[in-house]
Order: sequence, then C-alpha cells, then structure tokens
Amino acid sequence: MSKEAAEKKDDEENGIQPTLSTQPGTYIQGIVHDDVFGDITQGGPNYRALGWKGTVVLMLKTQIGLGVLTIPQTFSVLGLIPGTICVVLIAAMITWSNYVIGIFKLRYPNVYGIEDIGQMFMGKFGYEFLGIMFAIYWITTASSSFIGWSTALNAISSHATCTAVYVAVAAILAAYLGSIQTLGRISLLSWIGISSILISGQHYTDHSSSISLPLTETLESVLALVISVGVQDRPASAPQSGPWQSDYVLFANPSPAEAFAAVSTIVFSFAGTPAFFNIAAEMRDPRMYTRAVLICQSIMTIIYVTLGIVVYHYCGSYVSSPALGSAGTTMKKVCYAIALPGLTVSITLFIHFTAKYLLLRFLRGTKHLTQNTPTHWATWLGCTVGSALLAYIIASAVPNLSGLVSLVGAVGGTIMSLQPMGFMWLYMFWGEKKTTKSMLWASWAVFVIVSGSFLTIAGTYGALSDIIADYRALGGTAAWTCADNSGS
Repeated sequence: MSKEAAEKKDDEENGIQPTLSTQPGTYIQGIVHDDVFGDITQGGPNYRALGWKGTVVLMLKTQIGLGVLTIPQTFSVLGLIPGTICVVLIAAMITWSNYVIGIFKLRYPNVYGIEDIGQMFMGKFGYEFLGIMFAIYWITTASSSFIGWSTALNAISSHATCTAVYVAVAAILAAYLGSIQTLGRISLLSWIGISSILISGQHYTDHSSSISLPLTETLESVLALVISVGVQDRPASAPQSGPWQSDYVLFANPSPAEAFAAVSTIVFSFAGTPAFFNIAAEMRDPRMYTRAVLICQSIMTIIYVTLGIVVYHYCGSYVSSPALGSAGTTMKKVCYAIALPGLTVSITLFIHFTAKYLLLRFLRGTKHLTQNTPTHWATWLGCTVGSALLAYIIASAVPNLSGLVSLVGAVGGTIMSLQPMGFMWLYMFWGEKKTTKSMLWASWAVFVIVSGSFLTIAGTYGALSDIIADYRALGGTAAWTCADNSGS
C-alpha cells in the first residue's frame, strides 16, 4: 500500500473527509498546507504524516524509559501509600495539562512548541525563556538516557569496558538516529524490535505507529522485572544469607529534601508533556489528539502504580535505581537486553525534539524548512550533532542517574508540564461567561500553577541536596568515570 493510500485509509477510519480548506492535514493538489511548516510537498520531508495510533505510541515512548526505571525507588523513599497517592495525583495533573495542549492547538494552529506559548503570553522574553527551557529540558533528559543506556550495556556485558565509552557510544548513536527528519519516519526504528511482534501478537497498520515495537520491548522488560522480583527469594542487593523478609513500609519518614526529590522523580516520569506540542503539530488530524492522550495516560498510570507497588513490596529498602537492578544478575541481564531497543528509541526521540526546536527556530518561514536543500541539511545535522554533544557532556559530568533524574524533573519537568498549561487554560476561557463549572476549572488551573511552582523550588532543592550528598559520601560515580554503574 502506498503512503498516500495509507493516509487516506487512516483518515477514512477516523471519519475524516478531505476538503479544500487550509485546515491541518488537508491536501490541495499534492500540497499539504500547515500553519507552522507552510506548504509541504512531495519533494521535502512530510512533517504531517503521524496518525493517531502512532501518536499514542510516541507519547508513551517519551515517558516510559528512565521514568519507569526510577518509580520503585520513589516508593522506597515515600512509603507505599504516599507513593501511590503521589503517582495518581501527579498523573491527574499532567493528564489535564496534556489535554489542554490539544484544545489549545486546535484554537491556535500556528502554535508549534511551548516557546510559541511563551511569545503569546510574554512576547520576546517568553519566547526565549520557554524555548531555552525546552532545549535544556530535552538535552538533560537525553543525558539521563545516555546514563541509562550505559547502565544497560554494563549489565548485559558484565562491565566489559569503561562506562565513559558506553556513554560516548550512546551519544553517537543518538546523533545519528536523531537526525531522521520526521516523527513519522522514526517508525523505521521499529525493525530493531521486530521479534516483539511474536510476543505482543499485534501490529498496527498505521505506518507511523510501528515504533510500538521498541515500546513493547520496554514494557516486556518491566513485566519481566515484576515477575522476577515476585518469584525470587530476595532482591539482588539484599543480604544473600540467613532469613530475609521485605522491610517495606506503608508510610516512610523521609527528610524534606528526600521527599521533594522523590516527587520530582515522579514528575519526570510523566513529563513528556513538552514534546506533546511537537507531536500534535505533526499529526495528520489534531482532532484525534485527545483520544491519544487519554489512552496514553491511562496506560502510564496503571504501569507506574503497579510497578511501584509490586517491586517495592517485594524489595523494600533494597530496591535498586534503576529498578531493573533489583532482579538479580541473570534476570537483570535479560531485562536490560529486552529494554535496550526501547532505550535506544528514547535517546533518539530526546535528541530529535531538541534538534527540531532549533531547526524551526533557524529556518521557520523559509523554503529551507520543508525542502531538502544544502542549507536544510547543514542546519539539521548541526542541530542534532550539537544537541547530542551537549547531552554527552552533561551525562559524563553528572553521572548519578537518580540525582540527575530528580533535578531534571524539578527544574524542567514542572515548568514544562504544569504552570504553562494552567495559564493556557485561563487564557482560553477567562473571557467567557462565568459558570460554576468554569470557575471550578479555573480554580484547578490556579492550583496547577501554584503547586507546579512549589514543586519547582522544593524539588530543585531536594535534587541538588541529593547530588551533593552522593558526591560527599563518595557513593556516586565520578565525572567521566570508568566505574560500573549497573550495580553488578
């Protein structure tokens, strides 16, 4: 089936009829007109090729990865009941934020990324501030992913070489794969996980959703972890002789810094939100966005709650971070081997998001954005390589995974995923007729803004305290280290 036929079939399934208007996804004599990218022709990259099923999987992939590997550790810090409550509450807040992005995009189709929101609210300063924050957020997230990737290779290979080498390889791979021009074409990476078809038993016909295969492998690694901690005698880091029983508690007693850092980690686990702007902008029909968000967030919440409860229940204070280290030596190798393709897609997406923001910043409004000119390729490759290089430097300088994840969640996750969406809601609906329902939603928007701001300040304090304490105790690894970070 040709690409055009696949798009037409998907549109028909979604009840979309082609028209001659300039709405997103409309074809006019072979040209797609878009309020962000301009006229998209067959001679250049198709930035509007993403179906709703592929959207679901991309949304999941921006979140499932490092986040899912650190959730059990947050339960160890907070306790079983507070950990569950925090996951559900943060999931509700960020699900609402993600929903707001979709309805805002429909009202203002010229919005591409969160930097455009900043410009609407605060002019040039807002554009620069949120744009820079977006780039920093995804670069530091990519840095965390590089560490996770090196941890996986250390576990699989029994630390066959220097960890710094693995981090460098991750950066090179991210720069290479991240240079794929569109989110739809990144689906080609699905062939890395072709074997998972045999286990998942399903494969979408939507050409942009086949990226689900590496995602499935990530979920399979989580399932393998949950099963292994349930059947093994004790976690890998627990005393291996004498009687042992899990020391999990319903309510823990963390210090404020520890609690704030743990909550920031949970925020980070859900904080794919800034990429949802970009994903919505590349959908063939943004009207299907809300469906994708609800499916994605439901799956995410169920996975995180289940993983946190089960792994912490069986491992107690001996849970590892990343969590796959709790499965024992053999199962840890298996879990990381299954997860590696999914981690590879994660580092690809995080570099791609940063580079795409920079590309739009440099070439938006010019013919070079949607045509494969030398200027286009020079700018695009410069953005991908530069983003990967900066992420590599951060990953090597701060190679403490849990501390870096907490810091990214506190500084970037909240500012990118909570406060702007509260202001977006007020911007859209404040001028409309006031009703009890609208005022309740306005109150919720204010709550999201205030709580997000608190988490930004408190979480940053907690994360920095964690990183500093780790280095002082010499329990963390050093910059550009060769030490094994897999806990083997």
